[in-house]
Amino acid sequence: MKQFAVELKKLAEKLLDILCENLGLEQGYLKKVFYGSKGPTFGTKVSNYPPCPKPDLIKGLRAHTDAGGIILLFQDDKVSGLQLLKDDQWIDVPPLKHSIVINLGDQLEVITNGKYKSVMHRVLAQTDGTRMSIASFYNPGRDAVIYPAPALVDKEAEKSIAYPKFMFEDYMKVYPSLKFEDKEPRFEAMKTMESTVSLGPIATV
Repeated sequence: MKQFAVELKKLAEKLLDILCENLGLEQGYLKKVFYGSKGPTFGTKVSNYPPCPKPDLIKGLRAHTDAGGIILLFQDDKVSGLQLLKDDQWIDVPPLKHSIVINLGDQLEVITNGKYKSVMHRVLAQTDGTRMSIASFYNPGRDAVIYPAPALVDKEAEKSIAYPKFMFEDYMKVYPSLKFEDKEPRFEAMKTMESTVSLGPIATV
């Protein structure tokens, strides 16, 4: 299991490099931002969704976006339930064997200045079996300072940047109470802390 986690972490970092290439950022930029003073945080959560005889009476896992960076999801290959919101429509993510569903969290939306968006998703209760999932989260370090990459900010519109600058651990203090609401109030809450955050140098890894 330990080696499994090591390989997933490597995959997440490769994906960050691909995002850098797509965005025209210098190679390694996103990994440096995530690093903080002690490195990124990485963890895995196993979820179990038992069958429900009356799924229309419960909410399942309510709609939300993830707080962090990159999420690598092994979902059940037989029982469905995961949905993504696209163009105001809920889209089923079908069970896929030997596959990893990649999801982006709020921090990447901020760093990419909205070029990439965190994905609203939910899990519906099902009647036809128990759904299992294994989600691994590659997130910034607690003291990593999150802000739009300067290379992705229009200089003429710099004063109207929609995303604040904040420390990741401060975001995680706000997130739990606002998790199942729109993400914009979370960003607004961070703006009140923005003036107290020192940008500082990006760590070298």
